Amino acid sequence: MELQISDGIVRQVRGSDAPMTGLAIRARTIANFLPLLCARAGVKIVHNCDRNYTGIRFETKSAGPVVLEMPTGEGPYRLVQEFIDPDKAGRMEVELRRFPQIYKPQGIAYITAEFLRSNGFLK
Repeated sequence: MELQISDGIVRQVRGSDAPMTGLAIRARTIANFLPLLCARAGVKIVHNCDRNYTGIRFETKSAGPVVLEMPTGEGPYRLVQEFIDPDKAGRMEVELRRFPQIYKPQGIAYITAEFLRSNGFLK
């Protein structure tokens, strides 16, 4: 499933309405290599125009939404836990892990799945 967020409105994207940018294609490729454990967590590809990222969102039961944000340039991949409400410091997210763009889609899927599994986000 793919979601698009624009001006605070979330809508489901299907078929020919789905973006065909390089980031969107990369997100779909990585999502195809994720193991079944991740698929059970409700994996969604998110195109967030408000916060300017494309990523893969995992709906974890223990910690809320976790997003693998795709780099737009030469930056690293970021694994971010999003909060529903701001914490005491006013943050809406906390970065869990970052890794460089040197890996193929299979490697990115493996690193992400193993991190989430080993740290108790996926059960």
